[in-house]
Amino acid sequence: MVRATDGRVVGRELDQVVSEVFASYGRYWFELFRLPYEARDPGAIDRHIVVEGYEHIAAGLDAGSGIILATPHVGGFEMAAAFLAERGLRPTVVVEPVEPPELFEWFSAVRREFGMEVVALGPDAGIAMATALRENRPVCLVSDRDLGGDGVEVEFFGERTTLPAGPALLALRTRAPLLASSCFYLPHGRHLAYVCPPIPVDRRGRLREDIARITQELAHRFEDLIRAAPTQWHLMQPNWPSDHQANRDAG
Repeated sequence: MVRATDGRVVGRELDQVVSEVFASYGRYWFELFRLPYEARDPGAIDRHIVVEGYEHIAAGLDAGSGIILATPHVGGFEMAAAFLAERGLRPTVVVEPVEPPELFEWFSAVRREFGMEVVALGPDAGIAMATALRENRPVCLVSDRDLGGDGVEVEFFGERTTLPAGPALLALRTRAPLLASSCFYLPHGRHLAYVCPPIPVDRRGRLREDIARITQELAHRFEDLIRAAPTQWHLMQPNWPSDHQANRDAG
């Protein structure tokens, strides 16, 4: 699956790419285990991370509208969330429920320990996100997979697929800035969090058309972020119709 996914992004030898992806994923787990202990040391998070584009976060918070940070599965977004939490912003993060429930609770407990509000994707997520934005806090959405299968059709790395409509719909309803972002791994345990300028979320036509336009723009910005570090893209599930067909063909 990783060969199929990264083959859309890179042209070099895929065996090496796949090896680097799994090495990066190993780093993700190592740092997630370690992060709660890091967060207990005041200033430790700042020593590990450089943030470019923080002015876009600050502008949204200064306006009192909260912010929506949409990110692909690149690098380690928890470090960026910990950076926000260390500033007292308590980001709300909507996450995919995983099995078994004990594993999901472990994930939630780890993330809560360094200051995140964790909300499972489901019927209550919309209320939690709207509340966070009213309280002028960040909402973080990992948005490069359409988990529900009812998302918006976009072109993503030259192939049609669907991405979730949630980020665009939430931005249209709340007027909160929608910021594509990612937190890249750097050598020696350091990170670079990059925040793109806001995506225009003004109403131009029918709601469905506006959602489609905004989601397509989000897909383009995800492409730029992923191309910056394709071997840090931890997308290991089918994400395009051709992936599902290939799996069916392979039995």
